[in-house]
Amino acid sequence: MLFLPIFIICSNFLACQTLAKYEEDDPVTLWINKAGPYGNPQETYSFYSLPYCRPADGDHKRVGLGESLGGNDLIDSQIDIKFKRDVEKRSICELKLDASKIAQFKYAIENLYWFEFFMDDLPIWGFVGEGHPYINGDNKHVIYTHKNLHIQYNRDQVIYVSLSQESPEPLEEGRVLDMTYSVKWVPTNVSYAERFNVYLDYNFFENEIHWFSVVNSIMMVIFLTGLVSMILMRTLRNDYAKYARENDDMETMERDVIEESGWKLVHGDVFRPPQNLALLSAVVGTGAQLATLVLPVIISAYIRMMYIRRGEIVTTFIVCYALTSFISGYVSGGLYSRNAGENWIKSMVLTASLFPFLCFGIGFILNTIAIYYGSIAAIPLGTIVVVFVIWAFISLPLAFLGTVVGRNWSGMPNNPCRVKNIPRPIPEKKWYLRPSVISLVGGVLPFTSIFIEMYFVFSSFWTYRVYYYVYGFMLLVFIVLIIVTICVTIVGTYFLLNAENYYWQWTSFFSAASTAIYVYLYAIYYYHAKTRMFGLFQTSFYFGYTLMFCLGLGILCGAVGYLGSNLFVRRIFRNIKCD
Repeated sequence: MLFLPIFIICSNFLACQTLAKYEEDDPVTLWINKAGPYGNPQETYSFYSLPYCRPADGDHKRVGLGESLGGNDLIDSQIDIKFKRDVEKRSICELKLDASKIAQFKYAIENLYWFEFFMDDLPIWGFVGEGHPYINGDNKHVIYTHKNLHIQYNRDQVIYVSLSQESPEPLEEGRVLDMTYSVKWVPTNVSYAERFNVYLDYNFFENEIHWFSVVNSIMMVIFLTGLVSMILMRTLRNDYAKYARENDDMETMERDVIEESGWKLVHGDVFRPPQNLALLSAVVGTGAQLATLVLPVIISAYIRMMYIRRGEIVTTFIVCYALTSFISGYVSGGLYSRNAGENWIKSMVLTASLFPFLCFGIGFILNTIAIYYGSIAAIPLGTIVVVFVIWAFISLPLAFLGTVVGRNWSGMPNNPCRVKNIPRPIPEKKWYLRPSVISLVGGVLPFTSIFIEMYFVFSSFWTYRVYYYVYGFMLLVFIVLIIVTICVTIVGTYFLLNAENYYWQWTSFFSAASTAIYVYLYAIYYYHAKTRMFGLFQTSFYFGYTLMFCLGLGILCGAVGYLGSNLFVRRIFRNIKCD
């Protein structure tokens, strides 16, 4: 299969996580990452944007591509922690409060600011402070001044880190707070391979509803597959019976002409090149690439447990997208050439740049907002350059090569029926047989098949159920989505052709792509009903990233639907006599 070598290349390209092992008294680094309002997961700032004591020589940890895109900026806390060495209570620094610092801390407390640290790649979370609404005056805001680190280890490896905060102190101008920490090391029998299990929410992800949704989707696949098979068998059986007769008399032939109706009448127009052929070729090619790409990424995430490595899924997607660009060029080039397209260079450039530039445009707007807010979610210039270099020197040449190969190897027209010179008029039909209605209705069942999984994905990404790990479920749902999309689009195309409308190409694409519209509508509902997000920053990030995801999903489903319908149309017209 085509995706297998891609999967191997991507897996070998990405560096594996090294196992950190320590000797007694070896230093263990506590990395300071970010802070932000609890209700807004993406609105994050440097931890030291709050007026905490910042180490003078705190080094920044070198982060990968995915980590940088995820808004991580790790700084060495310079807190003295040694492996297996307990610390009773030790001072970090003295923090003198003034009016400005008090105002910043109060704002953080009132907006439920949380922070994130890392030790040996294990996340540590806590809140800046708390407010007491029943107390009047300045003493109702307190910040925690003591951090107690409870670290579990197995032999020479860190297994688990928890943080408890103590000594809440009121915010009073002129007061000097002694910021302290303590460390307690405790042995455990938990293995290193199982150390992330404590972060996984089994009750949430592996409940009966999740299983039921997968079973329900599989039953939908069986039903739709049977429906499409019935249509094909009924249609083709009649065709074989009708056209296999070699010596019809004149009366029989006249009767056949009178009885012939529906999709058979458009055989001279059904393979007419669609409007905006270059654009259709580009989105179908890109969708074929995304469909090929998603499968190895999910398998890789399942095998390599990427949820334990910050940003690795994003890095894998970007690298694999670049390496699979040949597929988009090949599919697009072949489709454009088979439909007698003349400006193949335009199609090639559009295929290579359409989806990346859409994502870049959305990302540029979001990055501008993040820079305005001073958030570490803003993508650094160096990361932008790296992504551009990957696109320009890997993705673009492979897409160009794929286009050239596609138009030369699979670009010869091979339509079962000749296209007539004069287009056949399309008769008026009932409203439910119009292309716009078929397109909108076509996305309902595919969305239904992934509806429950969307809830789990959104809950993982947009709330603090940080680790989505049930990639086996995702793989099944993705396969179900592909099958349901193909079946529904074929049924829609069949109804359209029966209405003697031969403009099926774009209709089949939009019929499948409309799944993304329903996902976006669900995202709007989820935002208002399931989250506590607020403000321009988080709202723009939520709907911007969701739009980016839905564009990719729509292009993927649209391409799958078009390719399935294309095979269906060729199959049914192969058995009729074309004039």
